[in-house]
Amino acid sequence: MGSPSPFLLITLVLGFSFATYNLVTMVMHNRSISKPIVDDSNGGMFIDPVIEIPESVKKSKTAKLPFHVALTATDAPYSKWQCRIMYYWYKKQKDLPGSEMGGFTRILHSGSPDNLMDEIPTVVVDPLPAGLDRGYIVLNRPWAFVQWLEKATIEEDYILMAEPDHVFVTPLPNLARGGYPAAFPFFYIKPDQNEKLLRKFFPEEMGPVTNIDPIGNSPVIIKKDLLEKIAPTWMNVSLKMKDDPETDKAFGWVLEMYAYAVASALHGVQHILRKDFMLQPPWDLDIAKRFIIHYTYGCDYNMKGELTYGKIGEWRFDKRSHLRGPPPRNLPLPPPGVPESVVTLVKMVNEATANIPNWDVR
Repeated sequence: MGSPSPFLLITLVLGFSFATYNLVTMVMHNRSISKPIVDDSNGGMFIDPVIEIPESVKKSKTAKLPFHVALTATDAPYSKWQCRIMYYWYKKQKDLPGSEMGGFTRILHSGSPDNLMDEIPTVVVDPLPAGLDRGYIVLNRPWAFVQWLEKATIEEDYILMAEPDHVFVTPLPNLARGGYPAAFPFFYIKPDQNEKLLRKFFPEEMGPVTNIDPIGNSPVIIKKDLLEKIAPTWMNVSLKMKDDPETDKAFGWVLEMYAYAVASALHGVQHILRKDFMLQPPWDLDIAKRFIIHYTYGCDYNMKGELTYGKIGEWRFDKRSHLRGPPPRNLPLPPPGVPESVVTLVKMVNEATANIPNWDVR
């Protein structure tokens, strides 16, 4: 493998003409990365041995490195009840042994305050100009982070980008190591299988498409100064991808995830891939040293405890069943035989809803 190439000056002219933001020339370092760093649950770090990891990164961490928890949200009832559960479990886990969670911010990109301002620490930012997201609400996420980073005073040097449908199962330490952010690898983010599309946004001068990590923006723990550099690029790449019909059709609801991965690679940023960062019921069956439950998928089972695979089950938990308001308190537990991950999720939802005042308020 050849040595990394010299610094490469790249002018990203992405052609977006909306009044709220305009990206200017950026300087990026073209690094050649053959394989992603992977960190296992025991703290071991692995990488292609040709690429040397700095000794400071290899050494075990001793001092605590708190990170700020940040999630983007709207003022829709669907978003609100998830944020309330997420914030409840943040407060439960924050001060337990092993946690390095610091402050918390809900970045509300609806443009005006809502009725959770006194319950959850919140910063209000503007949505994208009308029509620019074209019904893809997640496109507001990078723009929300750009605004928040510009206007907020953030005490911590690291930031966890989280989502409303995350539940902290155990106290979360800082999984990042210096200039290497930590991220969860998604099986459906496949840069090597989408080279033709990605070359529209990641030119050949930047190296192979395998420099693009198989990640989204969440969950990611990253140094604040790195995110300040990446966020504007992430926003502009997201808009450029959405504006390209071929890319928009191919990437669909994961378009913004690809945009973050590309933006990071454009800045020469490589992530430590942590499979133990998160689990996703019903496909991940047990908790086993994981830190976050992500309940993005519906969980449908028959009364024998068997997954019904795409069919509505006799027992189910699906966040999309509660688009217009919060789920009721004391949800029924799943039948015997259902995996630990699903049982734990429902118990944690029930505990949160039992203890959050005025739960039925939308």
